Amino acid sequence: MLKGQTAIVTGGSRGIGRAAALKLASLGVNVAVVYAANAAAAGEVCAECSEHGVTARAYQCDVASFSAVKETVARIKADFGTVHILVNNAGITRDGLLAMMGEADYDAVLDTNLKGAFNMLRHCAGMFIRNRGGCVINVSSVAGLMGNAGQCNYSASKAGLIGLTKSAARELAPKGVRCNAVAPGFIATDMTGAQGSNPLVAGIPLGRMGSPEDVAEAIAYLADAQYVTGAVLRVDGGLAM
Repeated sequence: MLKGQTAIVTGGSRGIGRAAALKLASLGVNVAVVYAANAAAAGEVCAECSEHGVTARAYQCDVASFSAVKETVARIKADFGTVHILVNNAGITRDGLLAMMGEADYDAVLDTNLKGAFNMLRHCAGMFIRNRGGCVINVSSVAGLMGNAGQCNYSASKAGLIGLTKSAARELAPKGVRCNAVAPGFIATDMTGAQGSNPLVAGIPLGRMGSPEDVAEAIAYLADAQYVTGAVLRVDGGLAM
């Protein structure tokens, strides 16, 4: 069903974004890998995607910039013709206690994690509406459902993504466009550290951290789930049940 479609994956050079790009490519989806800084890593992801016989190209973009995203989406449209799937995965952390958090750290996280998703959705929405179809998958977090001490900025951004997802789902459904979110728990990435070093693993009912590939499977499901919109799919080993 997905073969021949084109996906944008932000934060696609590593972690969950990399796994999502590779999973979609394995299903025959062409991939535009949007990255912030690591061109070499983004190029490696594109090369791996291409092994599945699809077209994959990398695009450097600061998703927090409305104008930069507009330009990047225009380039992707020129290169691929159109876009069918948008995976808003780009995210950063600037952890710290609320009473000591600086304004810059709060703003940076909200600008990338939440405004960045809005920017991408805003500039892709026209294509989806004209196509009378499309799929948006926002990568939220269980931190947006439960909160997490020391992450008020990150939790706020991820909770905001859920609100954005549900509002966009309601607005775009009449145009045949679906918008869903995944809410990963503790996933073993550069952000969270290795499996054995995180003391919070003991609180996960399934007893382990997840992998980026676990989240990628959920993203692939939502990309092809034709009667699912406005949903938040937890991928957390039962942490937030």
